[in-house]
Amino acid sequence: MRCPYCKSLEDRVIDSRLAEDGAAIRRRRECGECGRRFTTFERAEPSGLQVVKRSGERVPFSRDKIISGIQKACVNRPVGEQDIDRVADEIEDVVRASGSPFVASQEIGLAVLDRIRELDEVAYVRFASVYRDFQELTDFEREVGQMLQKRTPPKAGQAEAGSEDARRAAVTSRSNGEPEEEA
Repeated sequence: MRCPYCKSLEDRVIDSRLAEDGAAIRRRRECGECGRRFTTFERAEPSGLQVVKRSGERVPFSRDKIISGIQKACVNRPVGEQDIDRVADEIEDVVRASGSPFVASQEIGLAVLDRIRELDEVAYVRFASVYRDFQELTDFEREVGQMLQKRTPPKAGQAEAGSEDARRAAVTSRSNGEPEEEA
C-alpha cells in the first residue's frame, strides 16, 4: 500500500479489525520509510452493478459518488462522517438487495433525498436543489413548504400553551415590561 505522506510502497500492518459490521477490514499501517501511520479499509468488490443515467449511459455503481454528494450538501452542517457513511451503506444495501444488475440514477437520487432529510433539513434542501435542478427562488419555497407540511404537528396542549406564552411575551414587550390588562 502506498504511504499517503511520502508515497513509499514499504509498509507493515500494525493492526487489523473488522469494520462496518463485517463488510470491511480496517488496517492500521506504518510506513517503513517515514514511520508515519495511516488507516486503510478493504471491502469486497461486488460484481458489476451498473447505474443507468438519464441519458441512457451506463456507468459502474460508485459508493464514493454517493458519499461525495452527501458531503457537499452537509458542508458546515452538524453531520458527522459516520452518519454519512451509514447513509451510503444503507443506500448501497438497498440498491444491491434489488438483485438487478442495473439501477436507475433516479432511484439512487431519491434514496439519498429520503435519507438525507433525516440527517439535516438544510443539507436536504441543498441536495434537492442540485438533484431537482432548482432554477428559481420559488423552487426553494415550494420544497421548504412541503417539508414544513410533512412535519408532525405539536400536541394540542403544547401548541396552545406555546401560543399563549408567545402572546404574553408580545404583550409584555409592548408595554415596557409590565403586563397589560386583558379586556
